[in-house]
Amino acid sequence: MTAPTVTTGTSHATVPNLARDDRARWLHPLAWWAWALGVAAAASMTTNPLLLLGLITCTAVVVDRRRSDAPWARSFGFFLRLALIIVAFRLVAQILFVAPMGTTVLLELPGITLPSWLAGIRLGGTLMLEPALHALYEGLRLAAIIVAVGAASSLASPHRLLKSIPAAVYEVGVSVVVATTFLPQLASDVARIRANRRLRGRTDSGLRGVSGTVMPVLHGAMDRSIALAAAMDSRGYGRSAAVSRVRSRLTTTVFIVGLAAIATGTYGVLGTGSVATWGAGILIAGVVCVVVGVSLAGRRSLRTRYRPNAWHRPDILTALAGGVVAATFVIASVQDPAGMNPSTSPPLWPTLPVLALIGLVAALTPAYLTPPPPSVGPATDLDPARVDSPGRAES
Repeated sequence: MTAPTVTTGTSHATVPNLARDDRARWLHPLAWWAWALGVAAAASMTTNPLLLLGLITCTAVVVDRRRSDAPWARSFGFFLRLALIIVAFRLVAQILFVAPMGTTVLLELPGITLPSWLAGIRLGGTLMLEPALHALYEGLRLAAIIVAVGAASSLASPHRLLKSIPAAVYEVGVSVVVATTFLPQLASDVARIRANRRLRGRTDSGLRGVSGTVMPVLHGAMDRSIALAAAMDSRGYGRSAAVSRVRSRLTTTVFIVGLAAIATGTYGVLGTGSVATWGAGILIAGVVCVVVGVSLAGRRSLRTRYRPNAWHRPDILTALAGGVVAATFVIASVQDPAGMNPSTSPPLWPTLPVLALIGLVAALTPAYLTPPPPSVGPATDLDPARVDSPGRAES
């Protein structure tokens, strides 16, 4: 039995039979986002530097093993650099605006006190170990969250993600997808233009290199925007079916009640005793109302889906892995708050809670339990959305 082919002009790109889960295929984009959001939620629950570095390492390993060669998948390095900049900025800010805290002197710096009309802020001075550790831990936590979001942007195809958005929020989803793909496309354009300048013997550093790179990048972004607007208009973007006034009011009412119940239930869950129990019930009821509202609102959409994204065993395992990561860190923060948030005053060496270690293992599982993505190839414009379900290819 021969493999199906995708014909583009006079060239033929062979797409292998992807019927089995252990063969190369695209994972469901919502599975990657569920995993990444679970990792980000876990990072927000701790300031333990060992756990945060472990989450960043696991995320980087998953991206390295399961990232495709599509242009939008090359943005993870940008998010890593952004995370390093955030940690460095947090430490520099702590050094400049020294807080009078702690007892362990780390470094003696020249200091100056600003005038009283500038609130008497002191720049420099004696840098203590305790506030420096606190700044480092907080910077690492924010860096881990950014790396998790960057991993989702590099692993999940934005085109397939758009196909998975509910019809009720399709317009908002288009805006979000366009926004999330802006930075990856920008990074890809900058790298491509700088490489072209080097091939032509031109400099890509300094003011002249920046000016020679910015204009082509802006020109390409404008061309893509015009082409996207034309494509959306030709596909009837924004059209909706006629809905009766009664159904419209019912949908609005269900949405408002659901959102109010979610807000009230979240406030109640933060309480204790019977209040937390009632809050959990109200929160669940609110989520159900919102789901019903989304379903009712989706009936006014005229969109159709061609070969919608299917969930397979690796997709489900990836989404569950994100939930396990978040759940283990939440439970560990309740059972061992000192281990999840080590003391900085006095400074204590961080420990590793057992549950958090289980969460790190769960964060790493998509690197080995999911199929590798199919190769797009550098010399083809084959879109990931066009290599769809196992064993099929769109022409």
